[in-house]
Parts: sequence; C-alpha cells; structure tokens
Amino acid sequence: MNLPNYIQGQWLAHDGAGIAQFNAVTGEQIGTCGSEGLDYAAMRTFAVNSGGAALRKMTFQERGLMLKKLALHMHGLRKKYYPISSMTGATKVDSWIDIDGGIGTLFAYASLRRKFNNAPFFVDGETVNLSKEGTFKAQHIMVPKRGVAIHINAFNFPIWGMLEKIAVNLLAGMPAIVKPSEVTSFLTKAFFEDMIASGILPEGALQLVNGSGVGIIDHVTHQDVVTFTGSAHTGRKLKNHPVILNESVLFNMEADSLNAAVLGPDAVPGTAEFNLFVKEVHREMTVKTGQKCTAIRRILVPENLVEEVQKALGARLDKTTIGDPTVEGVRMGTLASKLQVDRCREQIAKLAQDNEVIYAKDNFDVVGADREKGAFIAPTLFLNTNPLENMSSHEVEAFGPVSTIMPYKNLEEATHIASLGKGSLVSSIVTNDKAVANEYVAAAAPYHGRILILNEACAAESTGHGSPMPLLSHGGPGRAGGGEEMGGMRGVKHYLQRTAIQGHPTMLTAVSGVYQYGSEHIEKDVHVFRKHFEELEIGETVFTHKHTVSESDIVNFANVSGDNFYAHMDATSLEGTIFEQRVAHGYFILSKAAGLFVDPKKGPVLLNYGIDEARFTKPVYPGMTIGVRFTVKEKIDQEKKSEEDIAKGIVKFLVDVYDETGETVALATILTMVKKIDQSN
Repeated sequence: MNLPNYIQGQWLAHDGAGIAQFNAVTGEQIGTCGSEGLDYAAMRTFAVNSGGAALRKMTFQERGLMLKKLALHMHGLRKKYYPISSMTGATKVDSWIDIDGGIGTLFAYASLRRKFNNAPFFVDGETVNLSKEGTFKAQHIMVPKRGVAIHINAFNFPIWGMLEKIAVNLLAGMPAIVKPSEVTSFLTKAFFEDMIASGILPEGALQLVNGSGVGIIDHVTHQDVVTFTGSAHTGRKLKNHPVILNESVLFNMEADSLNAAVLGPDAVPGTAEFNLFVKEVHREMTVKTGQKCTAIRRILVPENLVEEVQKALGARLDKTTIGDPTVEGVRMGTLASKLQVDRCREQIAKLAQDNEVIYAKDNFDVVGADREKGAFIAPTLFLNTNPLENMSSHEVEAFGPVSTIMPYKNLEEATHIASLGKGSLVSSIVTNDKAVANEYVAAAAPYHGRILILNEACAAESTGHGSPMPLLSHGGPGRAGGGEEMGGMRGVKHYLQRTAIQGHPTMLTAVSGVYQYGSEHIEKDVHVFRKHFEELEIGETVFTHKHTVSESDIVNFANVSGDNFYAHMDATSLEGTIFEQRVAHGYFILSKAAGLFVDPKKGPVLLNYGIDEARFTKPVYPGMTIGVRFTVKEKIDQEKKSEEDIAKGIVKFLVDVYDETGETVALATILTMVKKIDQSN
C-alpha cells in the first residue's frame, strides 16, 4: 500500500520510493508514504481561497454544528479503525484513547459553539469607555486569521493528535494542512479519508501530507499558525526556521517532557492514596507502552517509602502481559517501530550510567507474537538516590515504558526536584492532606502546564495523570515547549486575530452585532415579546411605563422575600453608611423592571431562563421614579434536537433601569428562549 496525499481536493500518489511503513507487531512492511514534489505554496493558496473562504462565511454556531455532524459520522465508523490501530502496537485500551478520545474532542468543541457569538467572529470582553459622555468607546473583536493552520504531529496518537488540533482551528474558521508522523500515518490516512468522503467539511478545509513534509513551512506568512508535537529538539529547530521568525508566525509547540508524580507524605502504605499512586504510575508506564508525552518519567517518593513503592510497583509490572495487542489478556503492546526501540534503548543506556536499574527484563515473554520481529520492549525502572546532584534523570527521556524513582526529604525539596525537569506538561500530587496539596500546587504551578491532585474522593471519576482534556490547556513551560493546545475557548483564540475597534457605540453595535450600551435605540410599534426570533433586530428597544417607588414597596418586598437587611428596614441604622435613607432592595428593582417590560400575553417568548451580569449602580429611595429601556442585545441561533422539537433561538435582552433623571440605577442581561417563525430548522 503506497499512501497517497490529499492535496487541493484530490488524492495524489507520492513520487519516488517513499518511506517504508511497518506493522509494529509482526515487523511486516505495510507500504510506503512520501511527500516529494508537493507544491506547498499552491496548497496554502488553495486552503486559504477555498476552505478558508467557506469557513469564514460560517458562524461559530454553524461551524460547531459541522463538527457535531462530523463527530457523529465518525463515531459510527470508529470500530473499523481498531484493527488498523493494532498495527501500530496499540492495545484495545490504547486505541480507545486515540480513536474514541479523538472523536470525543470533536464533540467537546462542537458543544463549545454555545460560548461564542452567533457570528463569523467573536466579540471579546466588555466595552471600554474612552470618553466622558460615552460617545467614544472601544470593543475588542477576534476574527479568523486569513491563513492556514499547519499541524505537524507525532507518531504516538495518529488520530487523537490530529483531531485535538483540527477541532479547534475548524471551529475558529481556519483551514488546516495536517502532517502526521510517517511512522503511523497509515492509520491517520484511514480516518482522514472517511472524514473527506463524508462531504461534511467544505472543500479545502483539510489537506493531508503523509510523508516527511520537508518544506511544508517554507511558504507560511504572518496569517498562518504552525503547531508542532514531538521532541523538544525538533521543535526548537522548526521554531527557529527563518520564515517563522521573519514573518512572526504564531508557532505552538507541545514537546515531550519529564513529567513528575509526587507521593504525598501522608500517603503511606495501607492508605487508599498509596495504592492509587502505584496504580497511576504503573498505568502511565504501560499505556501506549509509555509512548505518551504526558507519561510519568519521574516518581518522587518520601525517602522512607522508596522501598515500599519499589516493591508495590514491581509487583504490578510483573503482572503486565506483553504481546500482540489483539490477543485477549495482553495489557501492553509494542513501541511504534523498531527504530523507536533502538532510540529508547539508547536513552536507557544513558540513564543506566548514573542510576541504578531496579526493575528490568532482558528475556521477557511475548504473547502471540515473535519478540524479535516486533517492536517489543519490557518496562525498565530506575532509582536515582541523589536527584539533587544526579541530573541525567532530569534531562534524558526514554520514550517508552521507562521511569525513575527519586526520594525526597520534605515537600519543599520534592517541589524543587520536580522543577529540575525544566518545565513539563503535567505533574501529579497524590495526597489526602489539604495543606500538602495547597503547598505543592502553589510552589509547583510555574513549572507545569497542568497539575492533578489525586485522592480517593476523586479517583473513581478522575481522568488520570496522562489524559489531556479538550477544555483544559494542554502544554507547558520550558522543555514542554511553552505552548498551549486545546483549552476550550483559549485554544480557539490561537487561530483568531484580536483587534480593538473604536468609535461611537452605534457604530460598534453595527460592526460587532452585539448591542453596546449608549448605542441608538430602534423603536417599533410592536412589543419585542410579540415577535419571533427572526423578526427581532439588534438594538430594538421597548421604553416601558414608569413606577414611583414607595416605602410600601420596600416593606411588601421584605415580607415576600424575607430580606430584612437593615439598610432596607431600619432608617435609624444608616449613620456611617452610603445611604441617605431606606433603600429599595436591588432585587425589587429587577423584579419591578420585569413587571414593566414583560408583555404578559402568550406569544413567541417561550421562557426566561437566566440573568447575566446583574449589577446595581445607584441607590433607589422612596419617591424616586424608575423606568426600563429594554433592548435586544444579542441573538444566538439554536438547532432543533429532534423533529418534534420547537425551532427557537436565544435572545439576550439588556435591562437598563433608569430613574427620573435618566441615570441608570440597575443593569442586567436576561436570557430568553424565543420561538421561530420557520419551524423547519
């Protein structure tokens, strides 16, 4: 099988002999891949002008629904990729992380659409007032970059590694060129082919380079984003590419790091936390045969518990069955290739020069396969008795089932030892002591992209040390690359350009599609609650009748609510406060505002389901008169969940309560669900 590349909307065979790809279990050649002769400049142009143009016309809601449709489609096909995944040496559990975990990331980003505006761009943060009278303001917006995202991925997660990145750039509105590792790209290609065949994505939204990809970043510009996952050495070379530097290209690196797990001093043998620690370390050594950028490479243990941890971990490793991942009972497969075995053994030899080998098997049994033909390797455990002086275990990473135990005297020393890795993707602290967790997190956070606090209370639902989650940032400082991937909305913003726009609130409203306080109001004859979702305009405003607040209002509201706070009920207690007399309850003001702006008859408004950003800006005393400016602030479309579902959208209304002087006394945003005229979508 000679893997083709997907270039400019078509599958093209590669030129030349290509790079051989092998079944990691049997050693048999699968086929070849190659990327010689590809015109990367033309690929970039096609991505921008075709896929990018189509994506930029779509709103965040539409792009999110596109991801949801794609996720559902691929979820239905997921079982067909498991046999192919086993050829990379992955067990069923390993494949589940890669395949189902990757599809889960698509679902997560599809759901994230609800956090964004119903527009092709994002309105970021609050309006900034730049003038005394409020006629000159500013608003930040974030628009999709007019380039392409180039993803250079590692061999260990052929599917998840691709999906964790493209889910984000597609939601942001940018196309991508994906370059998986040539070691395992046969699995990426199988999944990618079905995504393209689904017809769900616009043409040009994705392209695939299965070979080495030499020259892939030679034509990038300041509008592009380059992401890299792999070794820190290779990442630094790419990051310093002249084009990257000269064009100020956003470069995101997620590199393998020497992640540390710390056993808290309270987690002694016999506690649930001690057992959890040993189980977690064992899992991170053996899942994906230790080929995870988040795997535990350094095991930090109180010096009096080193022997206990060594025995318990060794006992679990003894029970780990190595072999063909398709055979029942096998718990650890192979490395991705025999080349990776050679590289891992080279690093093991370096570590053995300064550290004691306390667990290793040269002649290990392999179930259902030939040990010499496949990329098999057994777990190796080291002991570094002097981690403050012996630096090799803080500098050398064997990318496989290899880890090192290190003793520490106190928690301060443990934090320092963990920091000697010069930055990592993740660290763990296993403890049931709140003070221990607090001390470690506060001191260790600058050195790690994520910290897991593990104890018995969260263990049943914990996703574990080595599992990056779609809505959390995945990355870390220093050796880990200094970048961030995923991270929910944070990740999407990597593919957007933030721009500050300045002008009159009316102009900012017109540009942003979100009503800005101080903008002109649009008055109509029909009340906004009598209109369907499609009929409402941003800025459309109802000026309500007015109400003069009385002491009876305050007393009655106190009786109903039970709120007898002194400022409302005791005029003799106001000395030394900001209040001049008894003040109306803030929630009475909002409640009365609702009575003023609501049209009570049955209509398109289905329900009010929340209040955002409520604040009280000026005291309201008996005798003051209030009215409401009730304005359509923002509209967010919603899809029907079923054929029987009511077609509707979310409308945010600005509730601006003002007094007889015209000054605002309270502001809030209410969220309403409004029926559509068109019930077909």
